[in-house]
Amino acid sequence: MFSRAKSGFLSVFELVFFLLVLIGCPALTYQARTKGRWNKGGSRLRQEDSPPRIVEHPSDLIVSKGEPATLNCKAEGRPTPTVEWYKDAERVETDKDDPRSHRMLLPSGSLFFLRIVHGRRSKPDEGAYVCVARNYLGEAVSRNASLEVACESLSWGVLCLKQGLGP
Repeated sequence: MFSRAKSGFLSVFELVFFLLVLIGCPALTYQARTKGRWNKGGSRLRQEDSPPRIVEHPSDLIVSKGEPATLNCKAEGRPTPTVEWYKDAERVETDKDDPRSHRMLLPSGSLFFLRIVHGRRSKPDEGAYVCVARNYLGEAVSRNASLEVACESLSWGVLCLKQGLGP
């Protein structure tokens, strides 16, 4: 940890630093604790603890109105990270927030839609989604995935409510 001067003794700087660490100089001891051996609360980190990382990112989806859909997300870390979803930078409410929600957060971290909701004026499910995994060591953010509502097929062609065409 310390280099020895030519005389075999610690330099004055090294000795002062060592003494400050021993007596608990707050700034220096906090710096030493944040090098991976201590957490912010001052308790020892377990060696097996690790920050979250996304191991399965969500993929873009095109889904018909009223159909079920799943945006996959899987995260690893220790302790097991919690997962939250964001749509267009706003937190997504799931059944954990509102039991009547048509969106469910699955134990794996995936976001399941009982049915895709989409109307002329309201398109609450269409947008860009990311999942965020967190534990006390940090957070990991997935790649963006878009959820789009498919055009409805009619016998005479295609009707896209999204583009405002049709009756």
